[in-house]
Amino acid sequence: MNGKIWDLHCDVLSKMIMNDRIGFENDPALDVTAERLRRGGVQLQTFAIYIPGGWRGRPFDAVLASVDCFYRLIASRRDMLPVCTKGDLEKLMNRGESRIGAMLSLEGAEGLEADPVYLRTAWRLGVRTLGLTWNHANWAADGVLEPRGGGLTARGRKLVEECHRLGMALDVSHLSERGFWELLELSADAPIASHSNAKTLCAHPRNLSDEQIRALIACGGRIGITFVPYFLRADGEASIDDVLRHLEHICSLGGSKHVGFGSDFDGIDRHVRGLAHPGQYAQLAEELCKRYSADEAEGFLRKNWLSYYEGRLPQGGMD
Repeated sequence: MNGKIWDLHCDVLSKMIMNDRIGFENDPALDVTAERLRRGGVQLQTFAIYIPGGWRGRPFDAVLASVDCFYRLIASRRDMLPVCTKGDLEKLMNRGESRIGAMLSLEGAEGLEADPVYLRTAWRLGVRTLGLTWNHANWAADGVLEPRGGGLTARGRKLVEECHRLGMALDVSHLSERGFWELLELSADAPIASHSNAKTLCAHPRNLSDEQIRALIACGGRIGITFVPYFLRADGEASIDDVLRHLEHICSLGGSKHVGFGSDFDGIDRHVRGLAHPGQYAQLAEELCKRYSADEAEGFLRKNWLSYYEGRLPQGGMD
């Protein structure tokens, strides 16, 4: 399985824009580094743009700073390949390609400041997935921890329409349950949950109910099991066995072709035992191969995400 792992969520960029002394090769301030991605056999890593709490500028300035950081310090490296188009993905999948794919997502529409020009600019800069909210309310929708539990706003609905026109994938992780169902009703394309687990096994608000999981499966979406310990177990003392418990539960609901991983590395201050950073992905892959066929394990580690994005990335230009 070496070199065949896709991880759809990490928060490296939010750390880097707050501390310009952090490097990407092997910095102790980061969970995800180039060295650890190589060691863990990661083929593609998605880097989330998230506005950190200490940010004092305009929200869209944080988006631009994150994009600049991504291209200047990560995607420009000889061992990294920015993935924005089908052509980029084809390069990544070529036999003999040793570079690690790097893709951009945006976690929370607050960074777009309710301006469709900013959405289109983010798209042209390579952002390929948009999570409508973080945990709280913004101009587009309510997050999962917003007490009122609202759904999409009128401007949020227009945002969804423009995302569909562009081809931007939508992410329901952090979205309120009402917003989740409104998005599925409105959506012309299948969304993903890039980093969420099963609420039946761990009743955290950020996890998905069986009904939500079945709905994502039915519409062709994807679910990325995340390594946040307290999304895996109520006591937060999680191991790789707990990751596999959530995987098996989603498979039991019909999701074997719809589930992958979205670690949330660098967005967490506690870690799953044996999964503290991507350099330890080989341990997860080994356990998967003990319990599933090689084809199933490859689906979980890479192919389920690959089949989703290869049908959605633009052919060439950014318009």
